[in-house]
Amino acid sequence: MLSLYSRPKIPKIALGLSVCLGALAFSSMAFAQVVPDPTQQTDSDSNASGTQALPQVIVTAPARLPEPVSEVANSITVVTAADIQALQERTLPGALEDVPGLNVVQTGGPGGATQVFIRGTDSNQTKVFLDGIDISDPSTADASFDFSTLLTSDISQIEVLRGPQSGLYGSDAIGGVVNIVTKTGSGPPHVYGSLEGGSFGTFNQTVGVGGSTSRVSYALDFAHFSSTDNYVTPPNLVPPGRPLNPDSYDNRSLSAKVGVQVSDNFDVGLVGHYIESTLFSTSDDFIGPESIQSRSGNKALFSRAFGHLVLFDGRFDQTLALNYTDYHRSFDDPNPASDFLDFYNGDRVKVDYQGNIYVVPGETVTIGAEHERDAISDTPPFAAGVSNDAGFMQLQSNVGGRFFNLANLRDDQNEQFGGALTFREAPAILFPETGTKLKGSIGSGFKAPSLEDLYQNFPPFFFANPNLQPEKSLGYDVGFEQSLFGDRASFGATYFHNDIRNLIQGVVNAEFVETLENVGRATTQGVESFVAIHPWAPLTLRADYTFTHAENDITQQGLLRIPDSKFSLTGIWQVTERAKLSGQLVYESSWLDNNRDFTNLEPLVAPGYVLVNLAGTYDLGQGITAFARIDNLLNEHYQVPLGFDHPGIGVFGGVRVAFDVPVSSPPASPLVTK
Repeated sequence: MLSLYSRPKIPKIALGLSVCLGALAFSSMAFAQVVPDPTQQTDSDSNASGTQALPQVIVTAPARLPEPVSEVANSITVVTAADIQALQERTLPGALEDVPGLNVVQTGGPGGATQVFIRGTDSNQTKVFLDGIDISDPSTADASFDFSTLLTSDISQIEVLRGPQSGLYGSDAIGGVVNIVTKTGSGPPHVYGSLEGGSFGTFNQTVGVGGSTSRVSYALDFAHFSSTDNYVTPPNLVPPGRPLNPDSYDNRSLSAKVGVQVSDNFDVGLVGHYIESTLFSTSDDFIGPESIQSRSGNKALFSRAFGHLVLFDGRFDQTLALNYTDYHRSFDDPNPASDFLDFYNGDRVKVDYQGNIYVVPGETVTIGAEHERDAISDTPPFAAGVSNDAGFMQLQSNVGGRFFNLANLRDDQNEQFGGALTFREAPAILFPETGTKLKGSIGSGFKAPSLEDLYQNFPPFFFANPNLQPEKSLGYDVGFEQSLFGDRASFGATYFHNDIRNLIQGVVNAEFVETLENVGRATTQGVESFVAIHPWAPLTLRADYTFTHAENDITQQGLLRIPDSKFSLTGIWQVTERAKLSGQLVYESSWLDNNRDFTNLEPLVAPGYVLVNLAGTYDLGQGITAFARIDNLLNEHYQVPLGFDHPGIGVFGGVRVAFDVPVSSPPASPLVTK
């Protein structure tokens, strides 16, 4: 459900300003060697990471099968393991901080609830996958995903696909899709680990192992993140006489990925992720932040088992998978004035099938079907569930290596609200002689009502509505990309527009009883632009600028937590063969917000901020690397959202080890799980 308040109209020169500002700055996320493996990728729009043309970047999100990013018309940003390692990002919100068209909102420091807003759409209108598993939480009020829970040690690639994507992915994909792929074991057995400490009581460890044989690939990763001294509550909000308590967060994450090549044309695999975390934070009572801290516990399991069969000399491959997602959350407020303990449980069982038919060279037909069941149980005693069945088809075309098109159509049948038919069309034209790419897309999206929206009442003041219909959207974008000087430089811009209707919002009657209704409409539009340069081998730079205007069509008021302007500047410098430096600057303009407890009647203006991070590594040899970083170098004091301070300047350091385990014979070619 979107929050609506006034905001300035979009300037007529917004498109020109975004391109000009992008052309004045430089940065890059393309830090690593790119290889044609969908689990080992580098950045999105830029293909300039060396003095020669780069190998193709392979992505899977736009078409649900591997394709070169140069042929993709959709706006997509790819963050790789090399990017994450260069900037030493330990949590998913940090890894997404500088992605264009995306706004990260986290309640304070590590472990604080984190929402992601793509192109001005609401945080619950983004689909999130982890190794093909839908990891949204059905037990939350809006069935969204809390990005703070994921650590980055096992991540190989993050694909941020912007624009409506329900034609392929179904519900929740109005703003876009975040597709997270973890590392796949390959080659000889290798082990790795790291140890890190620093400001705010930080003490982190990782350990992992991976590799492959002629028939089996395997990867196992364990990560522990701990931070005990984050002062999140603004001192001016604390009532006199009450202590100011720091937040503390502890996260333990385990992931495993195994693939087995049963025969030449049949393989199976299993993926599992388990997260257990605890956050001690300050809740509020009727007069302000409490003196006794609350405890939030989270246990989450994400799993997927699949079988993959290839027939007719590779012309038809198909995958059948079973997915299971399980959340157990608790919230304990020990304050004597409230003193309650709540539990929230949610699970999802999903069966999905996908078949890819390679009809003729350049033409691929994809068909698929899904069945899923979401269920929740909360305290006070409450339980509900809903099922959804879907089928989709897609045509992917490549005409002469110059014209590319992606067209898909999907039909969802929900047992509660009925059907939802969605589509997407995304053509792109390449001109290799000039290094020019023209692209565009149009598509529809929808967001199904959450189980709480449909069924959970809080009488006598609030009542759910089982007759709610899904939120719907129609969006399009059009843009270009241009490479220069043998791919040493590139720039581009994309205009986007999204009309959203049937927004679910609370309506209060004369008796002050609130119910949910499909009464809202909104429009989001703006421009994303970038410039990337690679002037010589040791240095890569990239800049991104996004202008976003998001408005309620009924009241002509703006949407909350959407800054008009976002600018990011990122670069890496290989100083010597052993030493590497990287830096990141993120600027966000002011935006509209509620106060900490949402009691304000009028919107508040949140001031903008500038965030600067620096990081460096030095290879000590023998598989040992020392690293250090400074977060928030300028010691900026900022709140995103209002009422929650983000950490000031922090200094961190540690060591990382990685080495191969000797084997008696050379390993076979690595396997890649689906």
